Amino acid sequence: MRIDKYLWSVRYYKTRSIATQACKKGHVKVNGSVVKASREIYATDKIELRRDQVNYQLIVNDLPPNRVGAKLVDIYRTDTTPKEALEAKEMLKYSKDYYRKKGTGRPTKKDRRDIDDFYESE
Repeated sequence: MRIDKYLWSVRYYKTRSIATQACKKGHVKVNGSVVKASREIYATDKIELRRDQVNYQLIVNDLPPNRVGAKLVDIYRTDTTPKEALEAKEMLKYSKDYYRKKGTGRPTKKDRRDIDDFYESE
């Protein structure tokens, strides 16, 4: 099975084209080497992929016949991602809460004064 199809089948990417783009950008490695999307994978291969600023590590247990449900994903892969990587993802989520929401536009004069007051009080 192709690596892009496998990553799509075990629900790491929403579409095969997104999985293919990740392979082209060099975000996917099999057994330590960067691969093309057409690379065939087999059971016991080790996959590393970078997604959402986290380096996931997988071991292929078996090849699914097609896209599988979320509850059945663990049959086809073993996730060996270190807990520190997943905790770093959580910390990134919390750090983004302090910034202005996207689409709110430029700060008004009142917003600017509030921001200045906040930084002066520190």
